[in-house]
Amino acid sequence: MIKADRKTGLVFFPAFDWAIDPTHPEREERLLYTQDQVFEEGLFDIDGITEFKPDLVTHEDIRRVHFCAPDIESVTTESHLISAGGAVTVGKAVMSGAVEKGFALVRPPGHHAMRVVHGNRGFCNINIEAIMIENLRAKHGVRRVAIVDTDCHHGDGTQDIYWHDPDTLFISIHQDGRTLYPGSGFIEELGGPNALGTTVNIPLPPLTSDEGYLWIIENVVMPILNDFQPEIVVNSAGQDNHFSDPLTNMNFSAQGYAELTTMLSPDIAVLEGGYSIEGALPYVNTGIILALAGIDYSGIKEPGFDAARIAQPAEVTRQVRQVGQAVLSTWREREALRAKLVGNHTSVSRRRNIMYDTDMIYEMQIDEVTVCQNCKGALKVDSSSDTGHHLFGVQIPKDVCPSCRSKAEQWFDEAKSGPYTLRTMQDLDKQEFYDG
Repeated sequence: MIKADRKTGLVFFPAFDWAIDPTHPEREERLLYTQDQVFEEGLFDIDGITEFKPDLVTHEDIRRVHFCAPDIESVTTESHLISAGGAVTVGKAVMSGAVEKGFALVRPPGHHAMRVVHGNRGFCNINIEAIMIENLRAKHGVRRVAIVDTDCHHGDGTQDIYWHDPDTLFISIHQDGRTLYPGSGFIEELGGPNALGTTVNIPLPPLTSDEGYLWIIENVVMPILNDFQPEIVVNSAGQDNHFSDPLTNMNFSAQGYAELTTMLSPDIAVLEGGYSIEGALPYVNTGIILALAGIDYSGIKEPGFDAARIAQPAEVTRQVRQVGQAVLSTWREREALRAKLVGNHTSVSRRRNIMYDTDMIYEMQIDEVTVCQNCKGALKVDSSSDTGHHLFGVQIPKDVCPSCRSKAEQWFDEAKSGPYTLRTMQDLDKQEFYDG
């Protein structure tokens, strides 16, 4: 009988009752074919591979991460609670020592969901990785976390949530935003003033193949992870880099994904995108599971694989290495860049317009964070949308210093004297006010 080198836990949740529409690429078949493949390959007969049933996350779990307008019930379904709950279940199993590695094969996905949620953007309503991470921080004392997002689309939601958090390293490896939704994720996007440098974007050119991705992991991602020294590594395991994916323009293979997983060795993987439902996902997911468990995956091969056809052009290789070197250079100079860009500011604000492409909602947002050497800084968010909803939120780090707490109290007073009503009080570190 085959035995796993590393105990590995899996959660499946296809979300039968949630779809954008019956023919949309983000539909239940994304996981049904994988489930069939897993059973056909006999993976659950392998000693050391265990299936767990997903929990549901609570509204408290969601409030640790999101401000939802007009409320959580309006922007989530039970499937969203179970999808995030599946990620939490895997995280708990890893933290408790029940397994060494975990893979949440769940949908709906989450990495385009930002801190403020007015609806669905990029097929995402709530950010399932962030909800899992903040649950682990609250209940298991985890502090330093690295997220490596290998979805072909830039993980702009996860970036937004951790933009101001120096204890979370967010690395996104994705197709260049000039050629693909959501049009962001450039090297110059480095994080907020208290966390500048802990956002790392690696935009790759179309037609990048196994050669380019694995070079980036070995020569860029792993050195940065070694510098950061996270307690856990989370892989947002999007699979739409595959050469057969209908929404993207990359040339990654199932073997490449398995090798990437071996090199990265994440503690927890969470499924994100991937829309070649029959031709790629069953094989890619099987390869990732075997790699996590430390089992030979050399026999994994998807239909239509032709190494010569998807070989990386020389010009793409040159561009990949140029991007990698620029990212490493920026990482090494992050402290000097922070001093130069932040200067003597006591707070920094951003004004943004955010499009919810799935629900066709337009959001106008201003956020402001205190610049601080002693804590993560207090954060204020003022958000309104063309649905008529207006939300004002304040987030205070648990280790807040007196100066940042004083600023947060000033923001609270502003909200109370304005057109808002205090809607919820999550705990001492977060309040939200709502109008409309």
